[in-house]
Amino acid sequence: MLFMCKKYLLRILLFSQIFLIPAYSFSADILILGLFKDMAILRINNVQHKLKTGQTSPEGVKLIEANSEEAILEIDGKRQVYALGSHVSASTATVKRETSVARIWAHRGMFTTAGSINGQTVNFLVDTGATWVAMNTAQAKRLGINYRYEGKKATASTANGVARTYIVKLKSVKVGEIELTNVDGAVLDGKGPNTVLLGMSFLNKVRMQRDGKVLLLEQKH
Repeated sequence: MLFMCKKYLLRILLFSQIFLIPAYSFSADILILGLFKDMAILRINNVQHKLKTGQTSPEGVKLIEANSEEAILEIDGKRQVYALGSHVSASTATVKRETSVARIWAHRGMFTTAGSINGQTVNFLVDTGATWVAMNTAQAKRLGINYRYEGKKATASTANGVARTYIVKLKSVKVGEIELTNVDGAVLDGKGPNTVLLGMSFLNKVRMQRDGKVLLLEQKH
């Protein structure tokens, strides 16, 4: 009889311990860095992951569908659509658009993309060897930049030698969702460069990550 009571008491204690174990809720900080067909690049708790459709990250985030504009993620059993650049706090189920990003595809070994300077469309060539956002005089005139009056005279070394240069302030430079103001620019006297160079006066203010043929830019805060 005493043995049966002890055995019954042991079962009660074990049963109680099971239900007294605290329940840990899912929590993660997620940033949508890149979106492609059937693939997404996510930063989860400061760790970057590349997920294909149907894959689940070690943190438990599952990619259901994806295209170049949006992705469907399953987080803690719930599915929701998220756009590029979304910042997801899974613990509170909130979505923020705090971080601006840009995706630039490689073309013939170079990263080129459309963007804008002072609100006007231009084509950029990413050049980490360029000190400024650099353009030729014809490009500057089209953009309405009065470099001869507002610029500071300098010289710059180019593939064709030393060129007379005018250092100017660009009101805005935009690539993808990233728009920076008061960016240092340079106008080179002559026909070069043929494409506006997206130099370090812009790139120093963003984070760059290369993933194969895609260069991801993320605005710093």
